[in-house]
Amino acid sequence: MLTASALISRTFLFLLLFIWIVVSCNPIHPTPLPPTATPTPTSAAAPSPASTLLPTLDPVPDTGWYLLQPGLERRSINLYNDQNQQVEALYLLRLDPHQFRLDVAYHETPQNLENWQKETNALIVVNGGYFRVENEKYIPNGLTVINGETFGSSYGPFAGMLAISDHGVELRWLASRPYDPYEPLRAALQSFPVLVKPGGELGFPAQYEDNLKARRTVIGQDQEGRILLIIAPRGHFTLHQLSVYLTGSDLHLDIAINLDGGPSSGIWLAQPRETISSQTLLPIVILVHAR
Repeated sequence: MLTASALISRTFLFLLLFIWIVVSCNPIHPTPLPPTATPTPTSAAAPSPASTLLPTLDPVPDTGWYLLQPGLERRSINLYNDQNQQVEALYLLRLDPHQFRLDVAYHETPQNLENWQKETNALIVVNGGYFRVENEKYIPNGLTVINGETFGSSYGPFAGMLAISDHGVELRWLASRPYDPYEPLRAALQSFPVLVKPGGELGFPAQYEDNLKARRTVIGQDQEGRILLIIAPRGHFTLHQLSVYLTGSDLHLDIAINLDGGPSSGIWLAQPRETISSQTLLPIVILVHAR
């Protein structure tokens, strides 16, 4: 004969078995949670394939300048932290403007770097300045000149400008040389901030630092007048850090201007084919043609 305590224990076990059978036959389906929001890039567009660096470069901290063809050199600089972990892989092209012609291209409908290169047959295509979207049209934020036609409005003294005329190409700081609407420019592009001010001075001091790291694209002009295109694709630099790095580097920059970064950063070299793909489509690009 079962004791009272044994009877209670057996009853409790039967109750547990009953609950298990019910749950097994009627599984609970929790209400699904809403998907986590994904931040949208400021330059929103259909993404291109992931960034790829195609050239075969020596896995050393600094390859030095390598001559690709007369007037065009390439360099790769790998940066490491205190734990000897690679944090950035700078890709640099340096060209002689006497042997190459620069231009600016713009479409209201953006496209990837590869299609820009196919359309223009340029030797080099690199992303340009900032833009916005209005009524599904992509519009330059800063002043942009295409074949003598002006788009957008001029920035203030915080910005710089790539100016291309029949007399040549130069980079300017708008604080010292504001845009002249009567100047016969064939092409131009404005962007900001100026990372290296004329004379090789620090352009973006610490008091303006926002501590935001991102992919970066820079156009610079050195003390010999050569044009440098610089891509930092791993997102290691803040603007102030990049300003400090460029000012103290051995690139001998006279001036350097930050272009649109983040998902826009990218470059396409046609011969030899070397690319760092942008992660968004681009309405504005800088072109380099052989003379």
